[in-house]
This record gives sequence, structure tokens and C-alpha cells, in this order.
Amino acid sequence: MMTFSFEDRKQALSDLRERHFDLVIVGGGINGAGAARDAVLRGMSVALIEASDFASGTSSRSSKLIHGGIRYLENLEFHLVFEALNERTKLFRMAPHLVHPLRFMMPLYEQGRVGMFKVGLGMWLYDALALFEMPELHERLNAAQSAQRQPMLQTKDLLGSYVYSDAYMDDDRLVFETLRAARGPNLACANYVRAIGAEFSNGSSAEKQIAGVQCRDEKTGETFTVRGRQVMSTVGAWTDELGESFFKHWKKVLRPTKGVHLTFEKKRFPLSSAVVMGAESRIVFGIPRHEMVIVGTTDTDFEGDPSQVSATPEDVRYLLGVVEQYFPGAKLTAQDIVATYAGVRPLVKDEAETEGKTSREHTIWTDESGVVFVAGGKYTTYRLIAEQAVDHCLKARPIEDRVRYRAGDSAQPLNPLVTQESIEDNDERKDWLRQYTKLSDDEVTWLVDRHGGETNEILRRYGNQLSYWEYEALHAIDQTMCLHLVDFFTRRVPLVLSRADHGLSVLPSVLPHFVQRLGWTAEQSRSEIAALESYLEREFSWRRSFA
Repeated sequence: MMTFSFEDRKQALSDLRERHFDLVIVGGGINGAGAARDAVLRGMSVALIEASDFASGTSSRSSKLIHGGIRYLENLEFHLVFEALNERTKLFRMAPHLVHPLRFMMPLYEQGRVGMFKVGLGMWLYDALALFEMPELHERLNAAQSAQRQPMLQTKDLLGSYVYSDAYMDDDRLVFETLRAARGPNLACANYVRAIGAEFSNGSSAEKQIAGVQCRDEKTGETFTVRGRQVMSTVGAWTDELGESFFKHWKKVLRPTKGVHLTFEKKRFPLSSAVVMGAESRIVFGIPRHEMVIVGTTDTDFEGDPSQVSATPEDVRYLLGVVEQYFPGAKLTAQDIVATYAGVRPLVKDEAETEGKTSREHTIWTDESGVVFVAGGKYTTYRLIAEQAVDHCLKARPIEDRVRYRAGDSAQPLNPLVTQESIEDNDERKDWLRQYTKLSDDEVTWLVDRHGGETNEILRRYGNQLSYWEYEALHAIDQTMCLHLVDFFTRRVPLVLSRADHGLSVLPSVLPHFVQRLGWTAEQSRSEIAALESYLEREFSWRRSFA
């Protein structure tokens, strides 16, 4: 199996310094990963740099849904919904271990914003825009049926509900799998490499012809330049910051908004399906997953450093209030919250009066210097955004390049070991693991459901005597370029979000593997533990207001 590790990063850094690429991508979130894979599939040589960890920005802080966007029908964005539903179908095939069908209930009440008839029309439209391809179409439930499905649901003034299909996913892992799918001689990819400026063909930005990106290796402090025929920005919420570092007269293009989520233990907030809670003018989801329940999101304008965004006491109170309105019997309090997370949406400015009305549709444009910028968009449509972004790049190329680099099959499975067909063998894999490993039944289920057919390769590489979290740690280090403990606990596995101790009890079993693989000294190990503890303190600082 081809690796994607710390050692591969060393080779990538050498390539980044020495080679001249067809395309240099700045930003290792979902749009950057998608564009890199799309370009590599066409035969282009690609450099990708990420200032922090892959998926460390908005790409790991979403609602973790793959959906057409019922709410976008209210904004009459039918084209956006159709695109998203079409891409949802593709993602079921591309990543069956990461994207899973999920039923959603939308309860409706007297005096609500919308009634049963209007929502019913929307449901038929939603199914039609999906070309009726989901296993289950929507269904209409009366008040009694709705309460039976969700026993804790508020029944006062309940008219009934609609139940429809969408999907949930692992957002961070979708980024890693997309990057892994692009591995090969045509890709030089490294995290913790920050873009600090631009190099122009005439030595200045006066005539603005981009020739390369000035970079700094955040691990060593070394600076160098990555050169290429074209440069693409996929830095999301950092678009304006990057623009200002490249150009003296950059005009801000984003209207960033903050989205906050809460997580709960499933036994404390047991939902039989996802629930759409339509408080005020925003939609808030309750999303049950195998390891936790997520509640979110908020949608408020944000100013500041996107890397420092976190939940505030006001955000927490707002979301708890929405849950109280729909599930008063749950009696959830701040003490029941396992974790929170917040992200910044890189929405492109428009004339919308409120945050929620700002369009989620993506924008791709070329600056006069030749830099291609990608901003906005929905997670669900990342494959399509990537294809359109690379097509946009090629418009500036000679006709022979446009012919040579025609779009490849980017809808093929991301991981050849994990296909819809191979998923059918998961029960056999689980039986084998129960017999020949030390894993519990739950751990067997987690490992196989998360890695599908790649489970066999994991066992072949590491043997059958390790604990579950050791397998996950080794796989993360060797296959996802995981360089820090905080990256493992927050993005490679859902420990921080789903466990009351945020996974710290797992630390003694996984730390030795980081030490061995990455060559940490005792001082580095202490620094890594301190960084993880500091992250948890900052991320959950809102708790002080509820103490």
C-alpha cells in the first residue's frame, strides 16, 4: 500500500523546492484536496500546500452532512439543490465508508414559519430534484405518528411531520481520502507549509503575472518558493488574508459567518432519526451518529482569525434553547454537552440582508495576476467544484493543453479497497476480527465500518495483537500525514467530540507510536501533550460561564 506519511512529507518538500508544476494549490481543505485529485486524474503535475493540518479549518467543522439543502429551496436556489443531490448520489459510490444514508424528520407546528402543505410541495420537489434515486422517498406523518417516532418530541400544537432522506459523513476523513486518492508521482503534497507571499514573473506585482508561491515550512522555519504555471487558492475562510499577502490593493470578497455545533452522548439525547428544528429563520439539525449526537448550527457574521473561532456562551445558550423548544422532555443542560466545535463559512459577499440568506453557491474567478480563487460552496458539491475549478484554470492554457488535460473520471471510488461492492463483505470481515484479534465487538464494528476493505491491509501491516486505538493511530500516522497529537484526537478519530474525557484516557496507548514513528524526544512528547490540553482549554472555554 502506498503511504502518505511523515516520510512522504520529506520527499514532497524536496519536490516542492525543485520541481516546476502545472498547478500550485494553496489550501488543504476539501476544495483543495478535490482540485488536486481532479488535476492529477487529468495528468497534470500538482503541488499542494496547507498552512496547518489538512482539513483543520472549516472542512472538519461542518455539520458533517451530505445533503441537497432543504433550506435552500426557500431561497429559490433550485439549481444549487439539484447539483447537490446529484453529487450526493455520486458520493455514495465514491466513499461508501464515509457517506451514509440518514432519515430526517421535520416536525411542523401551528404558528410555525411554514405549514404542512408548503413543506409537502417542497418534499416532492426535493425527491424530484434527486431523480427519485434514494431508497426511501419522503413520508408524511400525523402528530401521533410523529410522537411515536420521536418520543421526546414536543407535541403541543404539533401538526405532524415529514420524513425524508439525506446523508451524514466524516468530513475530515473525506479530505484525507481525497488526498490519498491523488497520491503518486504527479502530486507533491505537504501540510504545515504556509504561503507567505507571491513571486511574479517580472519580480514585482506591478503587472501581476504569478510565477510561484513563497512558502515557509512551519516545522523548521525554512523558506522556499514553489513554482508553477498556475496558482489556485482554496484557502476558504482565509481567502482575504491570502489575497492581502499576495497583493497590495486587495478588496475583501468574503462575508464570513460562524457556525457552532454541540455534541451529546446518544444515551443522553436518544434520537431515532435526524431532526430538523426550524427555530427563527435558521434551521438547526439534531444528527444522531454511531458515536454521538450533533446539534447545530448557528449562522452569525464573524470577524477575526478563523483559526481562533470557538463557541461562546451565547452560542451554547441559543442551541440549548432550540433543543428545549423541540424536546422539552430531554431537559438538556450545558453540563450534558460533551463538546462543542465552531467553523467559519467562507461565503462570498452578496446583497443579502441577513447571514442566513447569503448564498452558499461557490464562486471561481481569476485575478488579473493569473491566480485562480475558489470561494464559497457546499461540502456536498466539492467534486463538482474541483472539476469546475480545474476547467477554469485550463481556459487560460493553449488549446493543446485543454485537449490533453480533459476531465478524468473523478466520480470513481476514492479508495479502491473500499467500494460499494466490497462493503458487502464487511460482515465476514467482522467475523474474522472477532475470532483472531483482541478487539471487542464494538471495536470490531468501528474498525470495519470506518475502513471497510482496507481493514485487511491494516491487519496485514500491523498484526492482530494491537488495541483499537493503536490501529487507528498507526493508520493515521502512516496514511494521513498525521504529525501531532491534537491532529489525531480532533480530526483522525472523533475522540474529542464524542468522549467525556475527550479521549485523554487513550493517550498512554497511542503516544508510544507517535514517539517511535515521528522520532519525538521526551521534551517533544511533553510539548505535544501540553498543546492538546491547551487546545481543549481554549475550545471549551465557554464552560466557565456555566460553572
